[in-house]
Amino acid sequence: MTDRKTVSETLHKGISVDFEADEVLYEEATGHHHLALIRNRLFGKVLLLDGAVQVTSADEFMYHEMMAHVPLMAHADPRDVLIIGGGDCGLAEEVLKHARVKTLTQVEIDASVVDFSRRHFADFNAPVFDDPRFVVEIADGALFAAQTDKRFDVVLVDSTDPTGPGAVLFTPAFYRDLKRILRPGGIVVTQNGVPFLQPTEFQTAMGALASMFATTGCYLVAVPTYFGGHMTLGWSSDDDAGLNVGEETLAGRATGIETRYYTPAHHKAAFVLPRFIKTLFDNAVE
Repeated sequence: MTDRKTVSETLHKGISVDFEADEVLYEEATGHHHLALIRNRLFGKVLLLDGAVQVTSADEFMYHEMMAHVPLMAHADPRDVLIIGGGDCGLAEEVLKHARVKTLTQVEIDASVVDFSRRHFADFNAPVFDDPRFVVEIADGALFAAQTDKRFDVVLVDSTDPTGPGAVLFTPAFYRDLKRILRPGGIVVTQNGVPFLQPTEFQTAMGALASMFATTGCYLVAVPTYFGGHMTLGWSSDDDAGLNVGEETLAGRATGIETRYYTPAHHKAAFVLPRFIKTLFDNAVE
């Protein structure tokens, strides 16, 4: 890779997305992933795991804000939050903007990803490591969910795509364990890919979530890095109260929280799905 001027992401069969590598900053085979970092003039620093783009410094705020702020604004009292995955710690940075959050536990399988991100993405994650509410556990997220005695108000699954080590995070057994560790009224949000390019994966995950939770839905975020159209974030709970919070209440909870993508109005609008995604969703959960 260090001899190439472009890096190709080939996550989806038949499609190659090329990033010009103005500079190759780092490359390593960790115990769980092949990790690489390049610098691109448009996207800034680009982190790839196993050849798939995970985060860029230019647009990370779009994904991380919507994964964090939608459930945290919707929940009446999100004291204890769990992140599974999210090794770049950009999601943790957004969660910790909420004064109502009292503890944040992050479970990441690969310690080297956290260490790497702390060194190379300090421009957005530096505050996380100085926050006493933040605890990292290096463990398998699926095993943690199956074995922990802790309970959480909000669980955020910031996973890779459903291949390799991340595949277990899209299974009914894993979702059953999330339901077990969720307090009454709790909310689970999951990364569910780009339905235009991953319709089968999207439907499989939505169907599995719907089989476990009383309320299942999804909402949208547009992230330039994640090629192929709208990205979906799954929403699951045994209580629909979080879906019915008014814009005025959301605005009150958002007071003092700085964002570049999230707004209370967009929060509500993000749940309005284009017809083709709504059709895929309805067919998955019926």
